[in-house]
Amino acid sequence: MNKVIVSPSILSADFANLERDIKKIEKAGAHWVHVDVMDGHFVPNITIGAPVVKAVRKVTTMPLDVHLMIEKPERYIKDFVDAGSDIITVHQEACQNNLKEVLETIRIYGIKAGVSIKPKTPVKVLEEVITSLDLILIMTVEPGFGGQGFMHECLTKIKETKDLLNQYKLTDVHIEVDGGINGETAILAKEAGANALVAGSYIYNAPDIQAAIESLL
Repeated sequence: MNKVIVSPSILSADFANLERDIKKIEKAGAHWVHVDVMDGHFVPNITIGAPVVKAVRKVTTMPLDVHLMIEKPERYIKDFVDAGSDIITVHQEACQNNLKEVLETIRIYGIKAGVSIKPKTPVKVLEEVITSLDLILIMTVEPGFGGQGFMHECLTKIKETKDLLNQYKLTDVHIEVDGGINGETAILAKEAGANALVAGSYIYNAPDIQAAIESLL
């Protein structure tokens, strides 16, 4: 996979003008829309649910890259599928006893399944499900709030993830990185093996959104 995918996080958008802000990133060349779903339990923040995903689906044809930072995500998979998600990513830490089943459930619905790991979670936990996923999301900040700084120690995990995929000859699995992504850290993440980048404040706070997106490619 040579093409870099930019997936702006709407967590940094103006929710009073969400359609406008989604159209902005679409026009500026974004590839996916990243939707951060937080429940106030798995992570300390509370954001949005399936109704907002459904509303976003109505205003864009871009793939919806939905990141479930929630406990017991299996309870809500169908809701987010029905809302129009194209990719659903769950956390390994929230599915330690049933991760493979959750991923297979997502795939049964005909959409892509992803797994995310927090900065302190080792890459080796992914090996048991490596053939059941379409995307691995490496968090380079502690999940829960936007605007944090990139944790450079996580670059090793991106490289380890790339090595693991190569070991299993899996060339179609996306390595996505989320947290503190900007023009400088994007270069490091891509060099380590990432092909998909999530950015929120860097894109939405930029004076020129198109230039910000292009700087990540």
